[in-house]
Amino acid sequence: MTHAYTHKFGQKLRGVNLGGWLVLEKWITPSVFEGLEATDETTYCAELGDKADAILKQHWNSFITRDDFAWLAKTGINAVRLPVGHWLFGKDYPYHRTYGDNRYPFVVGGLEIVDKVFDWAEEFGLHVLLDLHAAPGCQNGFDNGGIKDVCEWHTDPVYLEHSLSVLERLAERYHTRPALHGIETLNEPRWDVDTDLLKKYHTDAYHRIRKYCKPEDVAVVFHDGFRTHREYIGFLKGDEFQNVVFDIHRYQCFAREEIDMDIYHHVQRAAIDWKNEADDIIHELGHQTYCGEWSLGLDLRVVSLWAEGPFNHALEDMDDFQLNVAYRGYASAQLLTFEKYLGWFFWNYKTETTPAWCFRDCVKRGWFPDNFSGAAISKNNQGKINV
Repeated sequence: MTHAYTHKFGQKLRGVNLGGWLVLEKWITPSVFEGLEATDETTYCAELGDKADAILKQHWNSFITRDDFAWLAKTGINAVRLPVGHWLFGKDYPYHRTYGDNRYPFVVGGLEIVDKVFDWAEEFGLHVLLDLHAAPGCQNGFDNGGIKDVCEWHTDPVYLEHSLSVLERLAERYHTRPALHGIETLNEPRWDVDTDLLKKYHTDAYHRIRKYCKPEDVAVVFHDGFRTHREYIGFLKGDEFQNVVFDIHRYQCFAREEIDMDIYHHVQRAAIDWKNEADDIIHELGHQTYCGEWSLGLDLRVVSLWAEGPFNHALEDMDDFQLNVAYRGYASAQLLTFEKYLGWFFWNYKTETTPAWCFRDCVKRGWFPDNFSGAAISKNNQGKINV
């Protein structure tokens, strides 16, 4: 049964990311990388060659299933953000030297998984945000961009054009699906990619997506590129641009200054600094905003397997009771702030490695509420947040 999607435009989203599924990340699913030197999906497919097909399809069909969507809906989560790679539509992507002798290393068939995501989302009433997470040439040099330590997406017009083509094909294929809430033009382009180039790309992407997706049905989402929202004031404004959403990602485990903070300062940053930032964005930017990624992770080593330490983190030397209190406090501080925005997506729904990055574990351990439904938690307007 397909749910009726009402008031999609401007609806509050409380969501999770389905990371580590159609774009691999070694720290999320180390079992998939066992025995390999690969650090990302590109080197994974290049190293395994023909053997990658069966292994990766087994992962696709087991890591997340219909039961996960049923659980999310029962828990009151109403949206998923689905990272996809530029290779999604098959063997038509530009060559990169990291492919070696294999012209088209990536496994074909992920599109069938995306189709299932829409089937399951519509069965259980969840919204889907499609996210171009890995672009040709890699847009950020991270493993999640497809090629670790390479950032060349912005240097070749062929890479830019292929990215736009993927967005247009996503719009064409899924614009009739009731669950499609938005399409994100590019995940986390690096801070040193030229802002004017990014703005032109996002503008072109907007028009490509709008060939098929009406503003009243589907949002066009763009990431801040690790720069202040003030660089985007006035951007994608005017009558020709509608239902544009700004995406920020907020973590406290990557910068040295944050790694060295104690838990009280982490909570303060989430509840006060980020709250003040939210007020500024809401009042100054003129676009709705998602916090498209955040977590309870405070230990860099977990997600940066190759990072050179040593690293202290805020939860060392705590007993189990203190740890649970700390995680609950940090979770609540972030939720209170991110609820000011149009929506948020926790990274990640599921990991093999660490509960602080695993939404299911966070709920199971009591760090999160066991129900995120507005109807369940806002009777008589109790706890209502003034946005």
